[in-house]
Amino acid sequence: MAAATLTVYPEAASVHEGRLAIGGCDVLELAREFGTPAYIVAEDDLRARARDFLRALADHHGERGAVAFASKAFPCTEVLRIFREEGLVVDVASAGELHLARRAGYQPKEIIFHGNAKSEAELATIAELGVMCVIDNLDEIDRLGRHAAAGRELPVLLRVVPEIETDAHQAVATGHADQKFGLTLAEARAAIARLGAAPWADLQGIHMHIGSQLFDLAPYREAIEVIAGLGPFEHYDLGGGLAVPYTPEQRTPSIDEWVAAVAGAAHELLSARDKVLVIEPGRALVAHAGVTLYTVESVKRRESTWVAVDGGMSDNLRPMLYGAPYTADVADRLGSTEEPGERCHLAGKHCESGDVIAWGVQLRDPRPGDVIVTPATGAYGHAMANNYNGVPRPPVILCAGGEARVAVRRETLEDLVARDV
Repeated sequence: MAAATLTVYPEAASVHEGRLAIGGCDVLELAREFGTPAYIVAEDDLRARARDFLRALADHHGERGAVAFASKAFPCTEVLRIFREEGLVVDVASAGELHLARRAGYQPKEIIFHGNAKSEAELATIAELGVMCVIDNLDEIDRLGRHAAAGRELPVLLRVVPEIETDAHQAVATGHADQKFGLTLAEARAAIARLGAAPWADLQGIHMHIGSQLFDLAPYREAIEVIAGLGPFEHYDLGGGLAVPYTPEQRTPSIDEWVAAVAGAAHELLSARDKVLVIEPGRALVAHAGVTLYTVESVKRRESTWVAVDGGMSDNLRPMLYGAPYTADVADRLGSTEEPGERCHLAGKHCESGDVIAWGVQLRDPRPGDVIVTPATGAYGHAMANNYNGVPRPPVILCAGGEARVAVRRETLEDLVARDV
């Protein structure tokens, strides 16, 4: 088949006579064994992307760098364990993500704790464990200080808003001034003074994050130039945000191009060549490693053709939240780009007219009972899964070398009432 057809699938994907396999596992067999909907993840792709980021950072910065997995993208214990094995540290944004990271084997020194509204319990845990705390607001300085043990310094960074605009969707843009995250430049200067006088605080540096799914590299340089006025510091965490293609038509910077641009700007503007430089990819580590399998329940040919499947906004909320585009295929009828199939809207099962996973996708002769695959769902599918309409959440299945294993089991109907009292 044409290579372009698989551009948004895992590297560990293959097609034989129109039939898709992930990590050497036939997806129709996976659907039969594990049911649908199901998140299928190519373990080799997770490891390869981790190594790509580590290699790029070493090439463009050297030994004093770290790649932190933004665990919000795929908060799964086994995925976290894989990334720890590959040498990544991790960032978390809640007690729950911290729990998953600790369960996966991460030690406190390997964890960075984010969040714009940390609870008292979360701050107490940060102080108890001594994990790196990214201070988000001026109130948090006093609140964290109340939990700090006498005679022990807590490592902290300041989350600074560089007050720039990016091309990110407004729901995932974080570099502009008027928003919920971080300290303005004026607030950051006040925080630096206050932390300098706090005996419990070890202010190591600055953190920034300007947005997600960014195609343009120029705003990184602009943001780094802004935060340079706050330093110098020994530690700069420059966040993530590298875009990934969700459809074959999208073009994004490579990992190497992104790291080269970010590290190069940091070296020039922050004199950071010999300093600790951290990057925090999330989506770019996991998006293309995963696909979601569905079963077609009905096909309606009207003015448009509507193909309804057994999942939807309970397993992939992104299209409904901010119009994220996806493509789809019939899992045993993938073919060349010269045979595009029928234009369809891939609809979910939920009681919302907007529950559409993908608009205007080309499906070959879709019929009830077919298995449909949507690629590039490794980021934020499992993370945002929910129980709308009482639908149990899907399992996470890791595939490698022709073997499949369950990382997260499918929820049952009894799980839905497990918290009832």
